[in-house]
Amino acid sequence: MKFSHIADVHIGSWRDPKMKELSTKAFINAMDESFKEEVDFILVAGDLFNTSLPGIDLVKVAVKKLKEAKVKGIPVYYIAGSHDYSPSGKTMLDVIEEAGLGVDVMRGSVDEKEVLKLRFTVDERTGAKITGIIGRRGMLEKKYYESLDKENLEVEKGFKIFMFHTALDELKPEDLKDMASNPVSFLPKGFDYYAGGHVHIVKKKDLEEHGYKNIVYPGPTFPASFSELEKLGTGGFYVYDDGKFKRKELNIKNVKKFKVNVNNRNPGEAYEIIKEAIDTDVGDCIALLRVEGTLINGKTTDIPFQEIVKILYEKGAYHVLKNTTKLSSEEFKEVKSSTGTQEETEYKIIREHLSNTNIFKDEETAIKELMRTMSSEKHEGEKQTDYEERIISEANTLLEKQRKKN
Repeated sequence: MKFSHIADVHIGSWRDPKMKELSTKAFINAMDESFKEEVDFILVAGDLFNTSLPGIDLVKVAVKKLKEAKVKGIPVYYIAGSHDYSPSGKTMLDVIEEAGLGVDVMRGSVDEKEVLKLRFTVDERTGAKITGIIGRRGMLEKKYYESLDKENLEVEKGFKIFMFHTALDELKPEDLKDMASNPVSFLPKGFDYYAGGHVHIVKKKDLEEHGYKNIVYPGPTFPASFSELEKLGTGGFYVYDDGKFKRKELNIKNVKKFKVNVNNRNPGEAYEIIKEAIDTDVGDCIALLRVEGTLINGKTTDIPFQEIVKILYEKGAYHVLKNTTKLSSEEFKEVKSSTGTQEETEYKIIREHLSNTNIFKDEETAIKELMRTMSSEKHEGEKQTDYEERIISEANTLLEKQRKKN
């Protein structure tokens, strides 16, 4: 049995057109590499798209490759992630399944005792039994795990795969300690492969003393932020081949990193130090410029970063990204923000301010649900006034629901 495990593609994640193109190309390459490997099937463990209703141009790219997989007789099994999931049920993943280009493996029912009973999707060629649980924003998928009938899944015989899109306490790295997560015990035991997504890390771990083996996070197919490019450099995915694992890197563009410390310098001196640091070949690379330290006078904006960026482009950089979150001035105190993902930053801020409020019983869940409602995207063809009315109505419904719980 041979299959590829892809996750966190986030097609459409970058605003910049050049970076968005690379993100899309990474997905295309991941599919092409899977075809070359002659896999029996492909797993996509959430976040194929960066939003539940992506642009038509992005959908066309995905559909073309998924159709190619179908023609080659390679099934694609997936779960929705926290980005491409939609509480309204209107998601492009449903269209993909309706068109016969993929199979959503979270299938089952909830009985009268509100117990979730999942059933397996069986791959015809290999007999592999696949199931899983979707990811939702704000860790709202937790309720699925809490109500899951695990025994029903654990007693099933055969080669079993469980797909999940959530962070696990036991596999979460130190730099993501503020990220909400669940214990591995939430997963059913005894499966042959656990195909993870959501956490943008490359990790494979066995916890056989707890009844788990082959818990795998393949990392994103293409880094989705400055810090991820800095940390990972490139994207990739895993190929499982009869018990053997192969990491396939997707090196779409080389990354050149510049970390410059300008502590105790003035803006003019800082500029010269940065210029000297970037005096190297950056031909067709993504140039990452991180500048940190505290200036002894002047403002951070006195450093002519436009000139520095211009120099990097003149040296042939494909694209330039800069990060100055750790750059400050003695004269001007700047507001500091987290260097993690947007979701991680939101979690941290919520927890920091929970003690200042006393509105709801479960304040953290209520705030996250309200944030999700307020960040809901405009539906295709929806008028602005209808969109605003829908958001207000959904928010009022949520607040009323929380009031009844008090």
